[in-house]
Order: sequence, then structure tokens, then C-alpha cells
Amino acid sequence: MVIAKLFHVQIIKHEWLKARAEENWDREIPFGAIRGEIQDRNGQLIVGNRLAPTLYFMPSQNKEPEKAAAMLAGILQVDQQKLLEKMTKKSYMNKLAPEGKNITQEQAMEIAKLQIDGLYTGVDFVRNYPYGELLSRLIGFTGFDGTGLAGIEYAYDEILQGTGDKIRLYTDAKAIPLPHVDDGFQTGENGATLELTIDIEMQKVMERELIQAMEKYDATQAIGIIMNPKTGEILSLVSMPTFHPAEYQETDQAIYNRNLPVWMTFEPGSTFKIVTLAAGLEEKLIDLHHDYFNDPGYTMVANARLRCWKREGHGHQSFLEVVENSCNPGFIEIGRRLGGEKLDKYIRDFGFGESTGSGIAGEAKGILFSKDRFGPVEQATTAFGQGISVTPIQQVQAVAAAINGGYLYRPYIVKEIKNDKGETLKTFEPEMKRRVISEETSAQVREALESVVANGSGRNAFNDGLRVGGKTGTAQKVVNGNYADGDYIVSFMGFAPADDPELLVYVAVDSPKNSIQFGGVIAAPIVGRIIEEIAPIAGIEKREGQIEKEYRWGDAMTHRVPDLTGMTKGMVARQLHTYRIVWHGEGDVIKYQMPVPDSVMQADDIIHVYTEDEE
Repeated sequence: MVIAKLFHVQIIKHEWLKARAEENWDREIPFGAIRGEIQDRNGQLIVGNRLAPTLYFMPSQNKEPEKAAAMLAGILQVDQQKLLEKMTKKSYMNKLAPEGKNITQEQAMEIAKLQIDGLYTGVDFVRNYPYGELLSRLIGFTGFDGTGLAGIEYAYDEILQGTGDKIRLYTDAKAIPLPHVDDGFQTGENGATLELTIDIEMQKVMERELIQAMEKYDATQAIGIIMNPKTGEILSLVSMPTFHPAEYQETDQAIYNRNLPVWMTFEPGSTFKIVTLAAGLEEKLIDLHHDYFNDPGYTMVANARLRCWKREGHGHQSFLEVVENSCNPGFIEIGRRLGGEKLDKYIRDFGFGESTGSGIAGEAKGILFSKDRFGPVEQATTAFGQGISVTPIQQVQAVAAAINGGYLYRPYIVKEIKNDKGETLKTFEPEMKRRVISEETSAQVREALESVVANGSGRNAFNDGLRVGGKTGTAQKVVNGNYADGDYIVSFMGFAPADDPELLVYVAVDSPKNSIQFGGVIAAPIVGRIIEEIAPIAGIEKREGQIEKEYRWGDAMTHRVPDLTGMTKGMVARQLHTYRIVWHGEGDVIKYQMPVPDSVMQADDIIHVYTEDEE
């Protein structure tokens, strides 16, 4: 019977009993989980991981903890007594945090040379940000335990989180190592990598421009979005001011908890007029070129006098000029022709009053008038973007539909999820919600908005050859239920190229100072510079057929640059050009020139020509 029992225990039940024993003997030293990376659409690293070892101490394995604490305190530059208290705490294994958590590799190597009994180094990782503060209010940050607490890190925490490796030490009840059992290693799993739709180069341009705008205009905050209107992919998302994700504890919660493009709601102002315009054109209630409206500077609606931003009015004008001039009474007339029910339907069809479903944490829905409170005055003010509350991401989604042929796409920020081997786990594709207007209407909207930039309120966004279209916005801020005197949010919605839009850029500056507070003065030139710089990144080339910018008093005189290539000095002299020409090189024939032929130059600019000898 004894022999049978020994056979049963040592042979049949051996593995089961050994596993149960090891569970009682093992002491785990964790290796920090490798959290998944966050990359841009081209695989550029936005958030990675940096090795940061953490110290663990077994009191039962060291008879001189005071001596050990003294040696460690000098290397870690921490209080020796506090460190000793953690090392002598009654436990089988003590984590020396925060004093010994996330130490440098140099410190870890120096400590390893001391050969301190009972001291173990666990491998840990912290987030690494190669671009510093860039994109911080979108990506968010992680806590001391590696858990996502805000932004993308929070929204996709389960996907990014890894399980981590572990070293298993086997000891007796007094934490003395067991000589007959080998230490083990338990392998974990790395977190998945998120590839965003963001283009990091476009993000750099947008953030730089908004930082400069904040400083120049002493603004409270600024917002920027770049989207591909054909797909809904968000190429850049900016909230200013920003912060460093590794130092979030030193930042105001109102900054890191609020991603302004999706969280902030405010009256859109004149950028909302694009929706009213699209609805009026779709219903064939206006004709841009052959329908006219007279603006005396105000219009009466239910005994309420609603004024145009231009006090004396714009007078007799076509509806194309109504759009160019951003004439409030003209848009009130479009809203009147539509009627309250149809106007409300188009506003909701364009995505207002509900979340866009972008997947970005903290997105708001905005506020529209309820149907029972949508009277004549509310209908009139809504037509020109006043009295309602929307988010920037809703405005971008709606305008994208107005210019892309009428297709309302869901904005999205994550392009792909991959495992640590680079294998695709999930791909996100463009998602069309519905069609809101026809291609014919969309073409008319594009034409009108290109004319706004060439001849109207958005002229400061004009870029020769890029065919920029857009709309200004100037919204008075509401504080405690009343409009704040002299406090505005100025914005501009621009896109390019107007004949086939590939980039949609929105910029809003909150409470600017040191300037006239109009979107066309402050926000339009910012968008113009952004589009000019990111167009090559998007592969957009200059094209024919643009609406030429109309000269107005006060504008710099401009000319098209003549083509001088192939000419000699004598030939150029006979042309009797009044331009200032600077010659470079010892040759007789012009090889190339700057600026290039047919581009726009100011009258007092210089043409640089570079010569070579004739062969």
C-alpha cells in the first residue's frame, strides 16, 4: 500500500502537486508591460516606450538593510530614511516606489555593481514622446501604472495595454531561495499598435501656425482641424494651449481633459452659412448669378430688427455677392425661402445636433433649437449661424459634405490596429452616413466659396494656382446667457483645390486681441499659409482655371511673371519690362528664373534670372 501510494504521488500526481507547491513557493518580479505604440498614417512614431527599471527588495534576504539603503540613496539621490522605511516594511517583497521606480539605465547599471543581497531590478517602461508636446491633447497620457488616463491613451487603453513578462523566484516561507528548484520566466503579450490618420508633418505646420497666432493676438485658445473631405480622415487636430504628456500633473485639468475640436461648443457664425447656402441651392430657391437681393443693412423679422455686420448694408447684389460679402440679411432671405421645417431638416441631415462618431473621447453633441421653439426669429438667426451651438468637428464634417459632392462621411482618427509583429488586426475604412446634396449643388457651393476667397471676405487666404475656397466666421461669445461685448471667436474654413477638394482646413482663434476681430483678418491668412505649406505634402499641384483675385484699393499691385527663359540680355532689354531684374551667372542665355513664369508677384518684387553660355 505504501509503495502504491508513493507511485501515485511521485508519478501520477507529480506534475499537479509540483504546480501546487510552486504556487506557494514562487515570488514574482514583474517586467513592465510593453504598451503598444501610437504612429501617424505613414508609420512615424508619435508615442513609444522607454526602458525605465524599477527596484524590488526582499528584507529576509538582507541582514544589513541600513547599509543597503545608504548605498542606494546616494545613487538615487533620495532621502535615506524614507528609503529604509520602504525596504524594512514587513512583506516578502517591497517595491521601492517612487524612489526606485523608473530609474535611468545608468543608475540601474551602477546599482547592479553593488551586488546588494535581496535587491532585484524589474524591467519597466514609461511612455516616450519623440515630438514632445505635439498632439498632446489628442493622444493624452498614461498614469504611473501605465494605464491610459486621457485622450487616445484612454479611449484605446484595452488595445494598447500589454500583460508584461515576469521572473518567478522560488523561495521558502522565509524568502530563502530553494536550491532544488530553478527560477522561471513567464512570457506576457505586448500591446497592439495604433496607426492614426494623422499626418505628423501637417500637424507640425498647424501647431506652429496656431502657436504664433496665440502669441501675436494674445488669444485665450485656438483650434485647428485638417480633414480629407473625400474620406473623413482627420489629418491634423490641434488644441492650444498644449502641454507635455509626461508632465500632465503640472498642467491645469481644463487643458488636458478638453480636446477643443470635439469638446468645445459655440455659435459658429458665418461659417455655418455654407449649410444654408447648400440647402437653398439644392432646393433651387436661389440662383447665384441671376437672382438678386437688396440689403439696406438690416431686415425685420417678427418685429425684431436683425442687422448685417455692415451697418450701412451691401445694397443691390446678386446671391453670389451675398455669399462673397457674408451678408446676414441675404442669408436670412435664403432661410425664409426654405422655411423652418426644411432648414431644420438640412441642418440635421448635415450632422448637427448629434455626435459625429469620430471615436475621440469627450465629443459633445452641440445644441439646436427644438422644433417647438423654432420660430421666425430663431429660423432667421440660425440661417446665418447665430443662436445655436455646434462643435468644430461638426462644422468640418458638414462642410466636407457640402464640397465633396454631397456625401456626409464620419470623421475618424484611427486608421489601423497592428500587433507587435506588424500584422494588421483591424483596418478602419471611410464610412458614408448619407448623401445630403447633389453633385450639381456641391459644384455651385465650391464655385461660390472660391469666389469668397478671390473677391470676398476671405481674400486673405488666396493662394495663386491652388484654387482655395472658403468662408470666414466671426461669432460673438455668449457669457452667462448674454453676448459679451468685444469678445469673439474668429474662424475660417478653407479647402483646396476648389475643383476637386483634397484638403479641408479649419482654424478658430478664441478672444484675439491686438487686431480687428474678424475671421477674414485673423483666421483667413493663417489658413492660407497652412494650405500653401501642406499642399506639397498632400501631393497637390497648382492648376488652371482659378478665379483671379480682384484688385481692391489698398491691395499691393501684382502682375503675372513673364517667361524670360531662353532669352538673352539684349532680348530682355528690347521687351522694355519695368520689373527689377537681377542677373546671376556669366552666360548670355537665361536658363531659369525665380519666381517661375506665370506666378503672381508684387510690382516692386525682383525677378532673379540665372544664365549659361550658348553651346
